[in-house]
Amino acid sequence: MGTTTPPRTLAEALRARGDESLAGLLRARPDLLNPVPNDITQLATRAGTRASVVRALEHLDRFALQTAEALAVAPDPAPYGILLSLLTGDGLDDGEQRDDVGAAVTAALPGALATLREQALVWGEDERLRLVRTARELLAPSPQHPSPTGLGPTVAEATAGMSPGRLQEILTTAGLHATHDPVSAVAALSALFTDRTRMAELLDTAPVEALSVLDRLVWGPPYGEVTPNPTPPVKWLRDRGLLLPVSTRTVVLPREAALHLRAGRAHRVPEPVPPVVVAAAERDPQAVDRAAAGQAFTALSTVEELLKLWNGGGPAILRAGGLSVRELKRTATALDVTEPIAAFWVELAYAAGLLATDGESDERYAPTPASDEWLDLSAQHRWTHLATAWLPATRVPGLVGGQDAKGRALSALGPELDRSAAPDVRRRVLALFAELPPGTAPDPETLLRRLRWERPLRGSSPSGEGTDLRSRLALWTLNEAELLGITGRGALASQSRALLDGGEETAAAFLAPLLPEPLDHVLLQADLTAVAPGPLERPLAETLSVLADVESKGGATVYRFTPGSVRRALDAGQAAADLHAFLAAHSRTPVPQPLSYLIDDVARRHGHLRIGAASAYVRCDDEAVLNEILADRRSTGLRLRRLAPTVLASQADPNSLLEALREMGYAPAAESAEGDVLITRAGARRTPPRTPPTPVPEGPPVPDDTLLGAAVRAIRAGDTAATVIRKDPAEGGPSSTTSSGSLPRTTSAETLATVQAAAMTGTAVWIGYVNAEGAASQRVIAPVRVEGGFVTAFDHTADEVRTFALHRITGVAELAEDGKG
Repeated sequence: MGTTTPPRTLAEALRARGDESLAGLLRARPDLLNPVPNDITQLATRAGTRASVVRALEHLDRFALQTAEALAVAPDPAPYGILLSLLTGDGLDDGEQRDDVGAAVTAALPGALATLREQALVWGEDERLRLVRTARELLAPSPQHPSPTGLGPTVAEATAGMSPGRLQEILTTAGLHATHDPVSAVAALSALFTDRTRMAELLDTAPVEALSVLDRLVWGPPYGEVTPNPTPPVKWLRDRGLLLPVSTRTVVLPREAALHLRAGRAHRVPEPVPPVVVAAAERDPQAVDRAAAGQAFTALSTVEELLKLWNGGGPAILRAGGLSVRELKRTATALDVTEPIAAFWVELAYAAGLLATDGESDERYAPTPASDEWLDLSAQHRWTHLATAWLPATRVPGLVGGQDAKGRALSALGPELDRSAAPDVRRRVLALFAELPPGTAPDPETLLRRLRWERPLRGSSPSGEGTDLRSRLALWTLNEAELLGITGRGALASQSRALLDGGEETAAAFLAPLLPEPLDHVLLQADLTAVAPGPLERPLAETLSVLADVESKGGATVYRFTPGSVRRALDAGQAAADLHAFLAAHSRTPVPQPLSYLIDDVARRHGHLRIGAASAYVRCDDEAVLNEILADRRSTGLRLRRLAPTVLASQADPNSLLEALREMGYAPAAESAEGDVLITRAGARRTPPRTPPTPVPEGPPVPDDTLLGAAVRAIRAGDTAATVIRKDPAEGGPSSTTSSGSLPRTTSAETLATVQAAAMTGTAVWIGYVNAEGAASQRVIAPVRVEGGFVTAFDHTADEVRTFALHRITGVAELAEDGKG
């Protein structure tokens, strides 16, 4: 077969790959698939575009990026040995433990190169490694964009605009032979800086202050400002070309000189091995599981409390979207948490589809119909629902309270909280947790170092939030995972490992035995309180929350009975007898006499006053009560007047009048136009059916194997059509124009004869075809049948059988013998 010719372009390098390798490229860089390239040349062109290369560089780990940076400052093309020396140094420095670093770099470099080759950022054989031009431009040094390696331009680049006379002066001062040829002068100066012996001799004559200047520039940035009359040390360096002028006030340390001072290293500290995540504490795995389960139960209780709080219609929506600062504070106070934590619970319920906007004219947040279905689930399944909603969510509650790029405040449930990197960070943080032994709590700082090593270019954010958004996302993930019960005491719980590996049902099975069983009783006490020694069954908890106010939470919940809470239960349609029966049935202790008296006393006064619409009126059979209301100065704002001995009228609406009289200490009841008492039941407001918010994707999704296989076949087929060798007319083929990039041209008779012959012999031909929309294309087809003005053929370009209209074929050409197959 002969020797393989080295590829001359990226397209040739990609063309030489196997199908699995091409599929790997498309899997690593899915943006190349939108749309599917027509052929290999188009794939190579798209892989070299700036946006695609930036996206690929952002997904490199630290050492792969360092390898690409070293290639950016290496000669183009660069042999493998030069690349290795740029990463390990020339071995002539006196730094300690360099041998260990060099061995690690030597071992890791093939893998880093393989990654760069797979992603089409590097191509060529080991002796001619080439970084794609766009990546070189992005990573190479310039005054506007200093190199990540801290190296400046080469001598040739820095002296491009320098006069020959100035070059001769530098050569003479540096002790080199002066030449009038600028190319020879640049080569001589470059040779001096790359010769370790001569360079060492030159630096031995340098003033100490000049060496200090070099020390400040050697690891970057390599640019410095000078005055019109520089100091003697700077003048000494400038006269010998160790500092070359970039402008009238800026000088630069040339790359060759910097590499000598660095002992040949492109990076001060190569990082071929990922940092190890260190254990901060070793805990009992069972204690971790119990702590996480306890926090998971607290999470469920908090979300249920939030749904109950907004049950009758939650806070109004800001004009720009989201919750106001006042409403967030009110919610935090009701949940007894801080505002950042309240923002987390609100956002979690929203991401899980339990809260949404109601779509009314005075738009508010309210529970969704899905929240009722969620409340009917078992505790373990309610938790898995929340956890699986949290993992892929792109909304970031930690941003609440900050500002966007335009200085506007970011509010909870607002439209500017999506960060597409959040799901990747969450899953990667939990994956690092899972790599540790059960019960191990990682050290957060080492975990952050590992994340920075894995994605060193992914820290910045386009919204101007800082230079390390990825680290902030990781820290928020640690806090949120603890709040949600994913982790316990800083370590990953067994149920969370099961959720990551086995899915929701497996996690629910792990969690169920760790959650407390709901209780069907409380302990009533003589001080008008009830103690729930654990979680209560849902019907009991709902009724008790109406009849009493929660006084404290913890291992046991304390409820307090007050006249207002008892009135609230009566307003909801309960009778005094119902309340007595409820307490007797669910208390493990006798019902205290003070509580019975409280219920009877409130019930006796409940409904004594009646409020209706007149604008509003008050009626009562006891005239003395109405006299008392009229005499009370607090009723002045209601503008009451007597219509009859037992009826008062007011300018206020019925609801306002109802609330005002309750604040004055009365127990009025609302009534209908027919005079019946209106029962107000809590929590009937629901939004229309809503779907949870869709996460904002981070770039195109990773294609599956089926799509990858079809894409590779289409690209190969298109490449065959674009690069196939056509038979020259001089060899006896049809009269056609077969120059590259143009459609063949033949007469109708020649076209028909050629495709009929191809159908009889089973050979493939090259055609030009114009479809119904007028789009022209080149195709390689194998005709099967020719009849009725149509050709049925296997289209190698589309990898399927198609029918072509003969009148739309512009021309046909046979394939040369070495172009078949």
